Amino acid sequence: MSKIIYKNQSSNIQSDISIITPTPEALQTMTVDEIAKKDVPTGFAYKIVDDDFIPTDRTFRNAWTINNNELTDGVGD
Repeated sequence: MSKIIYKNQSSNIQSDISIITPTPEALQTMTVDEIAKKDVPTGFAYKIVDDDFIPTDRTFRNAWTINNNELTDGVGD
């Protein structure tokens, strides 16, 4: 299953990454890209990734970072 990631720039933590997991119900009527454009905040760049891209060890999840140049799949509407 795919997930949508974007940097939550409204946070005080510069490396804060938000993860959106589309529900099976939503995927019956929309593509992952359509969900991203709808749910990612306006103007925020995002990337659609596979589950295995997301770190599974939650111990250091808040330390996970991504470069802005990797968020290349679109921008929230």
